[in-house]
Amino acid sequence: MKKIIDLKNYEIRTDLAIESISNNVNKQTEDIDGIKVTTMKLNKEEASITNKKEGTYITIEFDDATDYNNKEKLKEVFALHIKKLLKQLNIDDDASALIIGLGNDKSTPDSLGPITIDNIVVTSHLFKIGNVSDGFRCVSAIAPGVMGQTGIETSDLIKSIVEAENPAFLIVIDALASQALERVNKTIQITDAGINPGSGIGNKRKEINKEVIGKPVIAIGVPTVVDAVTIVSDTINYMYKHFSYTKKHLHSPANKLSFGNPNYLKKDIQITKEDRENLMGLVGMLNDVDVRKLIYEVLSPIGYNLMVTPKEVDFIMEKLGDVIGNGLNRALHHNIENL
Repeated sequence: MKKIIDLKNYEIRTDLAIESISNNVNKQTEDIDGIKVTTMKLNKEEASITNKKEGTYITIEFDDATDYNNKEKLKEVFALHIKKLLKQLNIDDDASALIIGLGNDKSTPDSLGPITIDNIVVTSHLFKIGNVSDGFRCVSAIAPGVMGQTGIETSDLIKSIVEAENPAFLIVIDALASQALERVNKTIQITDAGINPGSGIGNKRKEINKEVIGKPVIAIGVPTVVDAVTIVSDTINYMYKHFSYTKKHLHSPANKLSFGNPNYLKKDIQITKEDRENLMGLVGMLNDVDVRKLIYEVLSPIGYNLMVTPKEVDFIMEKLGDVIGNGLNRALHHNIENL
């Protein structure tokens, strides 16, 4: 009698819409000098299936934001798509903006929002005294902290600021969670569907979106952490690829002449059902989604589904804060080109 593993109660969450959609969802993909940009518009039905909000989702994927040339290209691509989304939302060039950096500056992987705010060119105080050059937009910015620091629900705090300042629209930046190791600190998601503060560490608070705030909300997020479930499941998948690649190329003359171990992730590898079963037995018979659910079932009750971030995260956060902050400056102000 074949043993069946019941996994229906273990759902793995991701904040990235691109990881939730099926292949039949309409999306446009372009490559801009090595940076991959995917744009999707989820209707109500598609949004309900993927457990996301209805709206536009722009996903920017890149290799390295720490290299200067790559960082400058990324700023341009990011600013370009912010401008496109503003135009799509019919937001005027002179409409005032409130930029909010969510997160905890005392926790490095959660500090993307506050670090980004440090790079924003704020002008709202200058507009109040009438001392602004042409080409600048009225922009205010704040890093409100987290509920554990303030004791106030972040969404309620933002609503109070909106009532006092009355901006035309909001831009909110926060850390996200991903289902893939290769996306950590290498993906930016832009959406007009809003955001849940704390989603990157699985601590969802009240939503910040147009329905709650009463103003258009553009949410920007980067997956900065990954959980142990993802690390283990990705490692199993890498084992399949390594096993299949080694079996196929074991007696290849080219392989014998090469030095070191080849990067099998860059090869076209077809993993057969037989390979999966031979390597992992019963677990090998599960698909990728069910493997994740099984690992979640194993690790969560014992408290070992840890959240992990790369060791150089402080350096990466600084660079990503520069990309998003100065990318927003370029998109919002017409007199800023070189930040």
